[in-house]
Amino acid sequence: MEVELIDWAAPWLAPWRAVGEAVAQRLVAGQAQPQALNQALREQPGCPVRFVPQSELPLGLAYEQHIFDSGCVPTREGLHDFFNGLAWLQFPLTKQRLNHLHMAQIARTGIQPVRGPARDALTLFDENAAFLQASDALWEALAAKDWQAVFVDQRALWREASLLLFGHALLEKLVTPRKNITAHVYRVQPEGSALADLDASVAGDLQAEKLATKPFAHLPVLGVPGWWVANEAPDFYADASVFRPPRS
Repeated sequence: MEVELIDWAAPWLAPWRAVGEAVAQRLVAGQAQPQALNQALREQPGCPVRFVPQSELPLGLAYEQHIFDSGCVPTREGLHDFFNGLAWLQFPLTKQRLNHLHMAQIARTGIQPVRGPARDALTLFDENAAFLQASDALWEALAAKDWQAVFVDQRALWREASLLLFGHALLEKLVTPRKNITAHVYRVQPEGSALADLDASVAGDLQAEKLATKPFAHLPVLGVPGWWVANEAPDFYADASVFRPPRS
């Protein structure tokens, strides 16, 4: 099974391992993915949804609309929806806030062939965001794509920073790590250190208008010190096809 490919010892999966590995073991034992996720719900109450097979999504009804109306998340087998389910378990307030923001945009504009900037940004956040709590110096260097400062000159600042990958597509891609996998980093400042504090902080901060301004910094995640042994080599960050300079 695909979940057997997951290396739960990978540093970026540390916040996800306690819940995710248990769900993965149920899948390997033969449970359907919605059933395995719902069992995790019972062990970790507080999530406002339950998981159902994709076949329960009514024909012609938008995915976000169905979640909003029924509290049921249509779930396919496979890694993409596996990590989406884990995100609901770990970040229920943030995921619910994203759903509500999607619905507000749908109510305003309807379902369009091309999504507007707000819905595009909401989808990007859901699929590929990472949360960074860091010093001003590190954040500003990252936003400027000053890779020498981010990863070499200010490398020690990563010891004081906290980076958590959120996007389920991002986590799926990292099952097969590649140097060019890049996260859209969203700066956070939670009041506490618990995962629930981060969830509440992000959910309270999310606004469609803010996301539409693309308040992200780009981060090739395998460049994070301690996350990939190859980045200890001096020339790792010299690869301009990955660590691209800012556009002039």
